[in-house]
Amino acid sequence: MLNIKEAIVVEGIYDEIKVKQLVDATVITTNGFRIYNDKKKIEMIRRYAETTGIIIFTDSDRAGFRIRNYVKNLVGNKNVRHAYIPDIKGKEKRKSAPSKEGFLGVEGVSDADIVEALKNAGFTQRKESHDERLITKADLFADGLSGNNGSSERRLALLKKLQLPEKISTNMMLDVLNDLYGYDEYKKMTQELK
Repeated sequence: MLNIKEAIVVEGIYDEIKVKQLVDATVITTNGFRIYNDKKKIEMIRRYAETTGIIIFTDSDRAGFRIRNYVKNLVGNKNVRHAYIPDIKGKEKRKSAPSKEGFLGVEGVSDADIVEALKNAGFTQRKESHDERLITKADLFADGLSGNNGSSERRLALLKKLQLPEKISTNMMLDVLNDLYGYDEYKKMTQELK
């Protein structure tokens, strides 16, 4: 498994699932062209570009290149790397027909193609820090952000404070908190919510 410092920006949930099987990294989905109107997700991608850097890893079709260029123009070239998959004819297993252009997307290519594309992008190996305590799901529970009465309201308040999308998953929220804030800052923020 590749341990990658940069956040990887992909188009959809199936791309995210495929990539997360092969890498230990934060993976952000654009939800296709919905990224154009998702101000909070745009801001989150910008923050990652400024702090950890990003790898844009979209399909090699016309839509994928439009999304890639849009994200690149949002954040500029600083701390941006690009991963490309080769043009491979075929269709994804879950689809009844191939894409309009007839090529496989990120979700459809082999694991080896994904690993090769990420290596060619020149990712940065994430350094393991044994001194820094990671925020866990148990912390979210203990701090009233999950599994408790009123936890959804507290979680929404924290997401709003951090200017993150409301529909962000718990796992993605943990990635963002660990990557961009750290345990001590997280504890300060949760205390401020009380």
